[in-house]
Amino acid sequence: MSGGTGESRIPAAFESEPAFVPYLAAGDPTFEASLAYVEALERAGADVIELGLPFSEPIAEGPTIQQAVVRSLDGGMTVERYFEFVAALDVDVPLVCMTYYNLIYQYGDEEGPEPFVERAAAEGIDGFVVPDLPAEEAGPLRAACDAHGRDLVSIVAPTTRDDRLQRLVDLSSGYLYVQARLGVTGARASVSDRTTESLARVAETGTDLPRAVGFGISSFEQARDVIAAGADGAIVGSALVDIVAEGHAEDRPPEETAAELEALGRELKEGALAAAEPEASQAD
Repeated sequence: MSGGTGESRIPAAFESEPAFVPYLAAGDPTFEASLAYVEALERAGADVIELGLPFSEPIAEGPTIQQAVVRSLDGGMTVERYFEFVAALDVDVPLVCMTYYNLIYQYGDEEGPEPFVERAAAEGIDGFVVPDLPAEEAGPLRAACDAHGRDLVSIVAPTTRDDRLQRLVDLSSGYLYVQARLGVTGARASVSDRTTESLARVAETGTDLPRAVGFGISSFEQARDVIAAGADGAIVGSALVDIVAEGHAEDRPPEETAAELEALGRELKEGALAAAEPEASQAD
């Protein structure tokens, strides 16, 4: 992949249709296999791809993604290898770095987020999700993102409301990551009833930022349901990471795992699009 453009490509990814936003941990279980897996998701119809930069204490993650982090770290993933990974990808969709603030803050010769954001932008990262960064302390990262034309995506929990919700909305660009349920990441059998409530609260702020729902989506029906509830995108992580984990445990050829990822990715994208089809029919 060529180096980054002058501005983030994320806003355009939500303009024409509901977005499918998959997540994988970069380098899980190996550098080369992970490249193939990410590229398979682009073929499946991904509109934005969240790429995890593994951190040794992933507090927001459930067991599935924690194990992906361990596999990636065991495979030799580091911050520098992550940037090499991004540069090596043959994809043409926006990329979002999902990681923890310590890695961003400590990178480079000087403390603070500027060196990391500058390097990430140069390699082709369009935005950042940082689960452990409080809104009250996000000013320096917001400024670095603005300086390099990148987006800072905030996570909105089901309990986020009033002044704190408005602060997160004001801080954010690109899209808002609307958490479908409390707790940590992980695939679930159904979409939380609180999703509709959370989406409505965000809408009441008056923001025009796209709202992408994550935490637990794993099927056509769930992707369809979150879009029908008012989301602009469906974020899927654990269901995809489960496929990577199974392929690794069973020592399958990476091509087989990539094919499974592509198949599920297509199903999820089709689910997101299915929710929009009635609206399109009414408009005709």
